[in-house]
Order: sequence, then C-alpha cells, then structure tokens
Amino acid sequence: MITLALSKGRILKQTLPLLKEVGIELLDDPFTSRKLIFETNRDDLRCLVIRATDVPTHVQFGSADLGIVGKDGLMEHEGSGLCELLDLQIAKCQLMTAVRAEDVDKPRDQKRIRVASKYVKSARAYYESQHIQAEIIKLYGAMELAPLVGLADEIVDLVETGSTLKANNLVAQELIADISCRLIANAATMRVKHQAISPLVSRLSDVVAARSA
Repeated sequence: MITLALSKGRILKQTLPLLKEVGIELLDDPFTSRKLIFETNRDDLRCLVIRATDVPTHVQFGSADLGIVGKDGLMEHEGSGLCELLDLQIAKCQLMTAVRAEDVDKPRDQKRIRVASKYVKSARAYYESQHIQAEIIKLYGAMELAPLVGLADEIVDLVETGSTLKANNLVAQELIADISCRLIANAATMRVKHQAISPLVSRLSDVVAARSA
C-alpha cells in the first residue's frame, strides 16, 4: 500500500485533475466528506487529505510515503528524511515582500525593520542574505493588515495575482522565491518501495511534461 498525503484547499483543487490524468481518483469527494483517509480506484494506493503545513511532517515520519505540497511548505519545514522528486508545476505563485504603496520609494531604515509573515524561516533567511536587520513577527493570516495598522513595515507572503495586495493599498516589491507544488517522498520509503513508487513518479513526470509542451 502506498499512502499519498495531499494538501487541502487551493492546492487540492489543482492536484485532483493531475492525479486523474495518471489514473488515480478518490472514491469520495474530499470537499464534502469529513474523512481524512480516502480510498482510491487503486487497491494499492490511498490518500490523506490534510493541512499543507502537515504534509512534510507526515512524509518525514513515514505515516505517508509520498506527499504533494507547495515549495513554500518545504522551505519552512525543519527536518530531514525527505526527497523532492518532481516539480508538478501546479498552484504557481511567488513568495514576495510587500509594503504600503506610499512607502514604495522610501529607503529602508538602516537600523532595523519589522516584518510580518507566516513564512518566518524563509523571511529571516532572505533578509539576512540582504544584510538587513529584520524583526520577524509571525502571523497566521490577514498579513496585509500588519502594515496598515503599524504592526510591521513590510510583509512576506505568497502573491498570485496581486489583487489582495492592491485592495489593501500594498505593493509587491522583491521576489524571494518562485513557488509551485512538489511531489516529495520519505527517503527510507523510496528505498523500500522503489518498485511501487517509480512507475507513479514516471507517469506524473510525463503528464507534467505534456502539459508544459
């Protein structure tokens, strides 16, 4: 049995059509069912539908053999034992800094700035690479509010269309990373279940290549 961990929400909506193209379909609708474990049309494969932030952890500790998660989740995950097998080229967006529109042309304070983000590890690494002293404040949502109420000078967040930033009078500034979903595996599982997993990886690779052609 292969267990595949899938990320809930926006990622799942783009993942299911991709899986269907390689012949994998969930037997129940994950958007209406309260289940967490889903059987598929394959007797040898089942899916977990969980929070994106938990996918790397389930794969790392072996409760899932494979996982589909955004690159942002991998960048934030602290732990070893994961293999990144394939860029699935879905749920594309960018991890960027953003400021209030009126602050676009203002130079940064050379002493220290305050940054709000859900992506603490990535934000800290970025500002350190730019030799900027930044105090990182962790928020879990409504990131755009932080500069508007004086909580932070900048934010680091995922940007897809930029419409949410614009609606809140914010402007995207610097690109930290291009983000898309990745197929990951437990390193030990790849050795033990290599013969079972390799055909699936190969089929997914072919579909991704065909979509990009």
